[in-house]
Amino acid sequence: MKIRFLGTGTSTGIPQIGCRCRVCMSSDSRDKRLRTSALFSVSGKNILIDCGPDFRRQILDAGTERIDAVLLTHKHYDHIAALDELRLFSKNEGVHLYLEKNVADVVHAHLPYCFSENPYPGVAHFVLHTVDDTPFVAAGIPVIPVRVMHYNLPILGFRIENVAYITDMLDIAASECGKLAGLDLLIVNALRHKPHISHQTLDDALALVRKVRPRRTLLIHMSHDMGLHAEESLKLPEGVEFAYDGLELEV
Repeated sequence: MKIRFLGTGTSTGIPQIGCRCRVCMSSDSRDKRLRTSALFSVSGKNILIDCGPDFRRQILDAGTERIDAVLLTHKHYDHIAALDELRLFSKNEGVHLYLEKNVADVVHAHLPYCFSENPYPGVAHFVLHTVDDTPFVAAGIPVIPVRVMHYNLPILGFRIENVAYITDMLDIAASECGKLAGLDLLIVNALRHKPHISHQTLDDALALVRKVRPRRTLLIHMSHDMGLHAEESLKLPEGVEFAYDGLELEV
């Protein structure tokens, strides 16, 4: 399995508009974070997780010419805003979206022209697959959904083989933690150091790491309040790292 981190920032991205803090003004490319998204390449299939407002730039940088499935974690703008950009990937059979019903409702409302009886030529063609927290198969690849809470909104993380990807989580039930056993890689959100109403802090993420004990952990969905990549990385325990935009690895 190959994973490319298309974006590792929170909903505002870094640099944040109008901010001149040390992180937003940093010249270190690892501190420049687009909205969170990832591309998994598994058994010859390309699976995109989330499609936020920076997708066009992200996918051009990745050089990807085919997307076999899209997994959507939840309905917030920074995770679905660029679905229309998938139209060039949908020329043949359409792009297969795997999403919960509440997310599908938002997609229908925001992109009604894609679902009309006589769609305009060239619009994105989607094949929607409604999922819940039951395992499913996307592009021939088994996926185990992981139910987590984003404040009071139930959302999904995903386990593919021995890798789990979770973003925007605040809490996870003990019963769901069992789905994270035996991981080679845990990818999980850590917004900042101070508590937030709907996202894990760094300490929260590290507590989860101690509980599920993955071989390696990469942190995503950071805000500028996390601090400089180069400085904060030195404080992390062994086996835990900050991901950054454009990072590619094989698992």
